[in-house]
Amino acid sequence: MAFDAIETPFGKISKIVGGSATYVAYAASNFVKPVQQISIIGNDFPQEELDELRSRGVHLDGVEIVPDKKSFFWSGRYHEDMNSRDTLTTDLNVLADFDPKVPDSYQGAEFLMLGNLAPKIQLNVIQEMKKRPKLIAMDTMNFWMESAMSELKIVLKYVDMLIVNDAEARQLTGLFSLVKAAKSIMQMGPKYVIIKKGEHGALLFQDDEVFFAPALPLEDVFDPTGAGDTFAGGFIGHLAKTGDISFENMKRAIIVGSAMASFCVEKFGPTRLKEINQEDINNRIQQFKDLVSFDIELV
Repeated sequence: MAFDAIETPFGKISKIVGGSATYVAYAASNFVKPVQQISIIGNDFPQEELDELRSRGVHLDGVEIVPDKKSFFWSGRYHEDMNSRDTLTTDLNVLADFDPKVPDSYQGAEFLMLGNLAPKIQLNVIQEMKKRPKLIAMDTMNFWMESAMSELKIVLKYVDMLIVNDAEARQLTGLFSLVKAAKSIMQMGPKYVIIKKGEHGALLFQDDEVFFAPALPLEDVFDPTGAGDTFAGGFIGHLAKTGDISFENMKRAIIVGSAMASFCVEKFGPTRLKEINQEDINNRIQQFKDLVSFDIELV
């Protein structure tokens, strides 16, 4: 839960609410309630944003508020292709001292989504759970591979699923082939691997099984910030709603996640996620279904 300043070829905004937990919560709350949030914020985080999250069934018992410090702040500038970006500012602020605690009211949660944070913090949350969740999924990024690879590899032994993009999968394994990279990651611990390819969709791996989900071709991608977290929120939200962690249901979940991410990029920050309703989501999922549905006769 943080603030972002974002500049894209379509415009710029000097300060908007962001953070992986925020995007995951807005997406997942469309499918399952409650979403039990664990994060840390400063005295500058807007009360109306907390009220908005609560109104969507997001519990904030695990959100620590530090009265004399500011929230995490990130600023970045996207290139013309909207897939690459430059980080301009990273102010850790309250995140520098984050020591997450899992409230008693959260114990027994069946699904745990670990947002992109320092591996030691992710591991801390896992070890705080008195009963192991049904599914533990985690996100990570190149920064942690460069600065905390040994810690990251320890966390991978504890999780069921890793969600990364194609560049991160290659960096983590040193392998260019995404199929080989996924198999290498599965040997590190996770049973499932999702490799995101931005505007080119996402791949889901389990053992020798592979499923590909396309991305919806959009006329305008306004702001990709948070799209990956929104994808994760839609994905884990669908799994939690159905309680089914079979590979077949994960295929459906990856389409749900892709649909949610396609909304996120349409406006700055989580703005678009606050506007959509269940009918919008159903229509968007139908668009995905139509995109890949076809009949063919084999001769």
